[in-house]
Amino acid sequence: MKALKTIAIVALTMIGSAAFAQTKTDKIKVLGNCGMCKKRIESGLKDAAISSAIWDKDTKVLTVSYDSSKITNDAIQQKVAGLGHDTPKNKAKDETYENLPGCCKYDRTGKTSKAH
Repeated sequence: MKALKTIAIVALTMIGSAAFAQTKTDKIKVLGNCGMCKKRIESGLKDAAISSAIWDKDTKVLTVSYDSSKITNDAIQQKVAGLGHDTPKNKAKDETYENLPGCCKYDRTGKTSKAH
């Protein structure tokens, strides 16, 4: 009986903790061009704190759902920039951008992107 009470307390504690997790969904402009960019961005954001990351190559918008108690929007944008893709708050390092495949090199001047 004592073991059953202990299991019940642990289960309720875990359920209570999950209830306090603060899932947030943001849309972030992320520069890129093609399916390779999509794969890089989405797979590069696989993280315990990020539950979903979907990048639309036509709109250049990343829709990301995450636990805001574990990661911030700024940290997500830093991760994206680390992959070689510019965001409104973080520009990828030139060296990282230059190492992208040719089809993934987007226009960094902000005028227009290469057509794909």
